[in-house]
Amino acid sequence: MKSMTSAISPSLTSSSAILTTSLAWSLCLVFSMVTFLAPALWNGFPIVFHDTAGYVGSVLEMTLIPGRSFFYGLFLWVASFGWWSFWVPVLAQSLFTLWVIHLMLRCHDLSAGSLATTIFCVGLGMSTSVSWYTSQLMPDVLVPLVVLALWLLGFRWERLSQRERTGLAALALLGLLSHMSCMALGIGLAIIILVTWGVGRWRVWTPSLCSLSPVGVVAASLILMPMVHLAVMGKATFTPGGPVFIFGSLVQDGIAQHWLGDHCPAPGIKLCGLQDRLPKTADEFLWDGSSPFLDLGGWEGAAGELSHLVKECFKAYPEAIVRTSLRATVLQMAMVATGDGLDEFHGATRGVFAASFPRAVKPFNAAYQQQGQITKPLFDAFNRVHVPVACLSVMGLIIAIGWGLHFKRHDLAGLASFTLLALLGNAFICGALSNPHDRYQSRLIWLAPLVVGMMVMCWRQLWTEKQNW
Repeated sequence: MKSMTSAISPSLTSSSAILTTSLAWSLCLVFSMVTFLAPALWNGFPIVFHDTAGYVGSVLEMTLIPGRSFFYGLFLWVASFGWWSFWVPVLAQSLFTLWVIHLMLRCHDLSAGSLATTIFCVGLGMSTSVSWYTSQLMPDVLVPLVVLALWLLGFRWERLSQRERTGLAALALLGLLSHMSCMALGIGLAIIILVTWGVGRWRVWTPSLCSLSPVGVVAASLILMPMVHLAVMGKATFTPGGPVFIFGSLVQDGIAQHWLGDHCPAPGIKLCGLQDRLPKTADEFLWDGSSPFLDLGGWEGAAGELSHLVKECFKAYPEAIVRTSLRATVLQMAMVATGDGLDEFHGATRGVFAASFPRAVKPFNAAYQQQGQITKPLFDAFNRVHVPVACLSVMGLIIAIGWGLHFKRHDLAGLASFTLLALLGNAFICGALSNPHDRYQSRLIWLAPLVVGMMVMCWRQLWTEKQNW
C-alpha cells in the first residue's frame, strides 16, 4: 500500500503542476487578448481606416491599387475565411503580438512565464498605442513585429526552435509584403544586420551564417512580390504609387512649386499649366477632389510625369531636399499620438462594406466608429498617457544602450540600438519620403517601452541576485 501511494504521489504532483501551468497560461491568453482587442471589443467591430477599403478592394477586384498591398488584402481574405468574419484577422494580429513579446522575453534570458508575459502585454496595451493597431484592419501592427522578428532571427537564432524560426520568418515575410514602407525599413535593417555581421566576424565575435537569415527573408520578399503580381495580375512589379507619394512630399516642402517656377513652360510637362492650383500639402495634392493630380490622370495617368519630376527635383535641388528630409524625419520622430485619422468619416471603406459584405453591414454600421463615437477628445485622454510614455521611452533607449554596455548585457544594448535605428529609419521613410503623420510613428513606438521594460526587468534580476549573495 505504501509503495502504491509513493508511486501515485509523483503522478498526482505532476498532473497538478501541468494543470496549474495550463491555467496560468490560459489566464495570460485571456487577459492579454482582451487588452489587445479592447478597442475593437468596445467598438463592437474591428477598427477600420481609409486604406482598409484599398486592401480589401485589391483582392475583390484582383488588381494592383497604389499604396495598398495585395498581400495584406490576401491575409484579410484568408484570415477572415473568405470574408466570413473580420474578427479573425484582428484576433490573429493580437496573437502574433503576444507570441513575439513572449519570445523577446525568453530569448533574452528574462522571466518569460505566464505572469511576466501578461504584465508586459497588459502594460503595453494600457500605456501605449499597440491595442489600437492590433484591433485594426490595417497592416500597421505588422511593422513593429517585423522589426522584432528580424532581430530575433538575426541575433537570437540559437535560442529559437525550428518551429519558432519558421514562424518568425513567415511573420516577417507577411509584414514585408504588406506595405512598401515596411519593405523599405526591412531593407535598411537587413543592411544593419549585414554590417553587424561583418564587424562581428572580424573584430568582436564569430557569428553563424544563420544570423544572416533576416537578409534572406528580406531578399525573398523582394523576389516574391513581383512574381506573385505577375502570376495573379500579369504585372511583374511592386505595389505601385511610390513616386507619386514622394512627389506629394515635394509639394508639401515647396520644392515641386520651386522647380515648376524655375523651369516652366517645359516640353511634355502638363503640370506647368496647372501649377497655380497646386495645394500646400501632400494630402491635399493626393486626395482632394479639386487637386490638379486628377487632371493629370490620377494614379495611373500621372505616374509617368510625376516620376520624371521627382528625378528632376532631386537633380536640381539636392541640398534643399536633404534639408527638408532631415526636418521631416525629426518632425516624424516627435509625432507619436494615438488615433490619427480614426475619428474621420471613412467613406470608401463604408462603401466597400456596404456593397460587398452584406452579412457584416449591420454590425459594421452599428459600431461606435461608424456612429461618430470615436472622437478627438477620446484620443486626447489616451494621449495624456501614450505620448509621455513614448517620448520618455525613446530617451530610455539611449540609457538602455549605456546600461547594457556597462553591465555587459550586450544583447540588450544591441536590441536598444537596433530599435532606435528602426524608429529613425521609419521616421525617415514615412516622414521624408511621404509626409509626417502621427500614425506612421505611433504604430511602432511601443517597441521603445517594451525594450526599456526588458532593461528594467534585467536590472531587477541582477539586483535580486546581488542581494542573495
